[in-house]
Amino acid sequence: MLTIDDLGFSMAGVPLFDGASARVPAGARVGLVGRNGTGKTTLFRLIRGELAPDAGTITLPPRARIGGVAQEAPGDARSLIDTVLAADTERAALTAEAETATDPARIAEIQTRLADIGAHSAEARAASILAGLGFDHAAQARPSAEFSGGWRMRVALAAVLFSAPDLLLLDEPTNYLDLEGAIWLESYLARYPYTMLLISHDRGLLNRAVDQILHLHNRSLTLYGGGYDSFDRVRREKLALQSAMAKKQEARRAHLQSFVDRFRYKASKARQAQARIKMIEKMEPIAAEIDGGVAPIRLPDPEDLPPPLMLIENAAAGYDGRTVLSRIDLRIDQDDRIALLGANGQGKSTLAKLIAGRLAPLAGRRQVSGKLRIGYFAQHQQDELVPHESPLDHIRRLRPDEPPAKLRARLASGGIGGDIATNPVASLSGGQKARLLLALAAIDAPHLMILDEPTNHLDIESRHALVEALNDYTGAVILITHDAHLVELAADRLWLVRDGRVAAYDGDMEDYRRLLLGRGDGAGNGAGPAPAQPRAARQSKADARKALAPLRSELRACEERIEKIEAMLAKIDERLADPALYEGPADRIEALQIKRAEIVEAQARAEALWLAAGERLEAAEAEAVEG
Repeated sequence: MLTIDDLGFSMAGVPLFDGASARVPAGARVGLVGRNGTGKTTLFRLIRGELAPDAGTITLPPRARIGGVAQEAPGDARSLIDTVLAADTERAALTAEAETATDPARIAEIQTRLADIGAHSAEARAASILAGLGFDHAAQARPSAEFSGGWRMRVALAAVLFSAPDLLLLDEPTNYLDLEGAIWLESYLARYPYTMLLISHDRGLLNRAVDQILHLHNRSLTLYGGGYDSFDRVRREKLALQSAMAKKQEARRAHLQSFVDRFRYKASKARQAQARIKMIEKMEPIAAEIDGGVAPIRLPDPEDLPPPLMLIENAAAGYDGRTVLSRIDLRIDQDDRIALLGANGQGKSTLAKLIAGRLAPLAGRRQVSGKLRIGYFAQHQQDELVPHESPLDHIRRLRPDEPPAKLRARLASGGIGGDIATNPVASLSGGQKARLLLALAAIDAPHLMILDEPTNHLDIESRHALVEALNDYTGAVILITHDAHLVELAADRLWLVRDGRVAAYDGDMEDYRRLLLGRGDGAGNGAGPAPAQPRAARQSKADARKALAPLRSELRACEERIEKIEAMLAKIDERLADPALYEGPADRIEALQIKRAEIVEAQARAEALWLAAGERLEAAEAEAVEG
C-alpha cells in the first residue's frame, strides 16, 4: 500500500531522513513512534505531498485517498452531522446529482453506487461516530461555529473517520479527547478496515489499536510487528545485544593491541604483530546504539500534615449560581492517588477547581488543613506563559530573592536543563512547556497536586518519567487524564463524575473500558458489591508506596547531605588555592587543612550512608515487585 524507498529530507539544514525505507502493507494499522522532533509529522507531510523529498520516493497505489485531520477546524453554520456527512465527497456529489438527474440510465448508476457505498446508512454511521467522540443528539444538530476549537477538532476527527480513506493519517488524535473519547477511539481504530498510520504517545492506544510499529530513529525507519509493548521489548533486547557485542569486540581489540604493543619491535614476533595489526584494521566497528533517556522529573516532597488534608461535606459546585455537581462528600489524605473518570462536560474540572479552592462551594462546606499547600497544573495554562520570556524568568517571578543557581536547580528538577533555561518560551516544544508548568505548580512543595491533562505533548519516555515522579512523591495527587496507562500506573483510587454526582468507582480501568464500550456492566458503577481484586490491587500499590516512602526520603536526605558537604569542600579548596592565604599566618593554613580533612572524612561517611540507603531501597523495591 505505502512504499517509502531510500527517503532523504532535510529541513532548515537539519537532516530528518537519510536513506529511510519502509513497506506498509495494505490494511495494516501502524503506529509511528519516535522522540519529539525526529520528523514524524514531517513524514506525514511528505506522504501527503505537501513537501517534496530531497531524495528517494514515496509511492501509493493510483487514486488512493489519503485522509487526515487538519491543524485547525473552522466553524460555520452547518450542523455537526451535516459537517461530517459532507466529508464523504463521493456520497455528497452523488446525492446532489440524484436530485437533478433525468437520464434513467444515469439515475440507475447513481442509486447502485449509493447502495454500494452504504449511503442510506450514512447518517446513522455519522451520528454513531459523533456520539463516540462526545456529542449527544442535541449537540449534533447545533452549528459547528458554536463550539470551541478543541470540540471542533473532534468534529474534524469524526469527519475523517466517516470518510474512511484508503490511507488514514492521524497525528496525536487523543490530544483533544477525554479518557472516554480516547477509549472509544481506541476501539474504533482497532477495527479500521483500511491502512492506517498513527502518531501517538498513548501507550494503551498503541497496544490495542495497531498491529505494527514503525520506529523513526537516527533518520531511518524500522518496522516491527505487534503493538508498542512488543516493540519496546524487542528494541531493548536489540540494544542489549548490540551493547554486549560492542563490548566483546572492544575487549578483543584491546587484547590484540596489547600483543602488538609488546612485540611490534621484537624481530621474532614482528610477523605475528603485523598480522594482528591487519586483524584490527579489518574489524568492522559495532556501533552500540545509544538510546538516550529523557531528563527525569522530580516533585519536591512536602512535610507531613495530620489527616485529613481536606473534607468536603454535602457540597454543591457550579458557576453563576448554576449547579454542576451536588451532594459532594469526599475526603483526601496525604497518601491518596485519585483519578477522576467521566466524560467531558460532566464536571471533572469543576470538581478539581473546588478541591483547589479556585471555586467556592455553592452549598455545604470545604474544610482544609491550615497549612495545606496545593499545586495546580492545567493544560490551558500554557496560554498564560509569556512567549518572549525564558523559563528562568518565569520561575524568578515566583522566587525573586533566590540566587540563579537555586532557580536553575528548581527547573532541572522538572527536567528543564540549562541548555534551554534561558531560551524564550516561544521556542520550547509542547513537552518542554508542560515540564515548565509542572515545575511552577510544584515550586511550593505542595501537599496536594492537581494535574489536569498533564501528558498532552509529552512523549512516551517523558510520560514514564512523570509516572516515576508521581510514585516517588509523598503528597496527594488528583489526576485528570485521557491516558488510561497513566491512570493504571499512578492511581490507587478512582472517582466517577457523572450525572451531577461524584462517587467512588470500585472497578479497574479494564472494567471501565468495558462499561464505556457496552461490554457488560463494568463491575464498578457504584452500585452493588465491589469486586475485591481491583480494590485489593490498588490497595496493595498504595501500601507498597507507603512502605517505600521512608526509604526514599532517607535516600534523598543522604543526597542532600552529600551536596552540602561537597559545597563546603569546594569553598575550602577555593580558599586554599588563593595565593594570598600563604602570605598570612601559618596557623590559618593549618586550621584550613585540618578542617578540610574533617570534611573529607565526613564526605566518606555520608557516601557510605548513601550507598547503604540505596541498597535498602533497591531491596525493598525488588521485594515489592515480587510480592
